[in-house]
Amino acid sequence: MFKRVLLVALTLMMVLSLAACNQGSDLPADGGDEGKIHIGIVTGTVSQGEDELRGAEAMIAKYGDADEGGMIKHVTYPDNFMQEQETTIAQIVGLSDDPNMKVIVVNQAVPGTSAAFKQIRERRPDIILLANSSQEDVAMIEAAADLVIDPDNINRGYLMILAAKKMGAETFVHVSFPRHMSIELLSERRNIMEEACKDLGLEFADETAPDPMSDVGIPGAQQFILEQMPAWVEKYGENTVFFPTNDAHTEPLLKMAAELGAMFVEPDLPSPIMGYPGAFGIDLKEEAGDWPAILKKVEAAVIEAGGEGRMGTWAYSFGYTGTQALVEYGKQVVEGTMEAGNLDDVLEAFIMYTPGAEWNGSWFYNKVTGEEAKNHVMIYQDTYVFGEGYIGNTDEVVPDKYKDL
Repeated sequence: MFKRVLLVALTLMMVLSLAACNQGSDLPADGGDEGKIHIGIVTGTVSQGEDELRGAEAMIAKYGDADEGGMIKHVTYPDNFMQEQETTIAQIVGLSDDPNMKVIVVNQAVPGTSAAFKQIRERRPDIILLANSSQEDVAMIEAAADLVIDPDNINRGYLMILAAKKMGAETFVHVSFPRHMSIELLSERRNIMEEACKDLGLEFADETAPDPMSDVGIPGAQQFILEQMPAWVEKYGENTVFFPTNDAHTEPLLKMAAELGAMFVEPDLPSPIMGYPGAFGIDLKEEAGDWPAILKKVEAAVIEAGGEGRMGTWAYSFGYTGTQALVEYGKQVVEGTMEAGNLDDVLEAFIMYTPGAEWNGSWFYNKVTGEEAKNHVMIYQDTYVFGEGYIGNTDEVVPDKYKDL
């Protein structure tokens, strides 16, 4: 009797097992839904990277929220990401728990991104890992990501000085702090700026401001800029371009530059909504996502404040567009309509979201090895000067000497 019951039980288990296998026979080996694409986006919050976050919202509007049957899953990392790297890593890695996740975009790629990508690579090698505006060691992020995009801080080191000269500046002041100067590309850009000033006939100076990640936080760092700008303008003169390497410093610097008659070429991560709306009291709710309309409204406010010909930006936000372009690139690589590692396809993804703007880009050149990194693209958009328009910097030839500084 016992044997008969056991035989029946075993038979029933086999039937149920086969039924379960048949029920899941239309699923891929990783357990995801056949043909379903989810794309994860990781950005900072509004206080640390509003443009990147708004770009994520735009892609949710276009492709739908993954939690509601769409494509996009968006999470943020902590404002104090330097002290909360474990949380940052967990937020990024957590996206790979979704069996339908095919692409993860991190913008900005703050410290912890490489570690997160390595963990994902071990468990989910099928996921395409894309990083924008990396703040980590170049070799580290290149080894971890399928593709890295950075604003071309090598060529921009020269081109921003050239733009300042075209605008009539006599001095260029670089405002930063030790943590940013430990980032390889930012340090190289600063050195190129100093050399370009020598070559183009401008004075170069360094000023130090508090790190928003330090104990003073963002409010303290911004208050410092508000208090120091009068002394700096008196020291260097009105025909001075002030360039902060940190987004949080940008708004107070712009506010004081306008009040004091100083100059500003473009933000570190250029955008007409980087610093300008807050500095000039511009309400852009009605224009949200409409970059030509945003540019027109910001331009009018800047000109009214006396900044005509003395302040500039990129017509389209790099942070905002970077989120859009990498999502689009990743999506189309998964779908087979773009080719992984194709520079033209990467540039096309940016052009798709910035009608009317010119872009230029190239593979990252490693001056130590003398080789190009074929998964690291350096990209830049032409500078737009308020009241004057584009100045043609994407057509300028950057001297080769700056590659090896």
